[in-house]
Amino acid sequence: MIATEIAEGIHRVDGVRANVYLVIYNEELIMIDSGMPGNADRILHYIDGIGYQPAAVSRIILTHCHVDHAGSAKELKKRTNAKIAIHLEDFDFVSGKKAFPKPEGMSGFQYGISSPFLKTKLVTPDVTLQDRDMVGRLTIIHTPGHTPGSVSVHDPEKGVLFVGDALSFFDGELRGPRLAVDASQEERSIEKISQLDFDIMLCGHGDPVKPDASEKVRQFLDTSRLRLKS
Repeated sequence: MIATEIAEGIHRVDGVRANVYLVIYNEELIMIDSGMPGNADRILHYIDGIGYQPAAVSRIILTHCHVDHAGSAKELKKRTNAKIAIHLEDFDFVSGKKAFPKPEGMSGFQYGISSPFLKTKLVTPDVTLQDRDMVGRLTIIHTPGHTPGSVSVHDPEKGVLFVGDALSFFDGELRGPRLAVDASQEERSIEKISQLDFDIMLCGHGDPVKPDASEKVRQFLDTSRLRLKS
């Protein structure tokens, strides 16, 4: 296995849908997202390959409630004893207290058809997050729109921002989210992201954005607004 270290002490686990990231913090690991159900073995194999035991994973931050990000959280919690953290607004979706939020427009119709196949294994998180909470050296940024409790995770020490599904990056192109439950709220969240300072942006889907990632987000936002006005 070849380790994928994106920045010093920050790894992406390859071969997992969606992207799963590891942040090394004081000899512990903070995991950001957990991938689809059934990804736990691959993630733990990667962790072993960079010289850590499962018990080194102290916390699992879920950027939002969707199955491709939270699907292996229950199994990983069982095998690592890590504490699972998610924003207050998405807590009830992963714990099963509420039905998953439905996206706007045609995407919502398509989601309704596919939702029976997209259900995550329900898990009760240990920690509820809110805007500007700290997890180790990481700052939680509430960036709703894709889901009510979507968050980004800022690592100012490393100049890295993890954005979940607020944005994606494929073939050199930044893209906004599909399946937004509130598109106008999503645009406000992207604007909030654009005001942060980061050199590398790590999305839930696609490749790393670097260097000057925050400037690229500002350019994307300006272009999107011009497109809406035309």
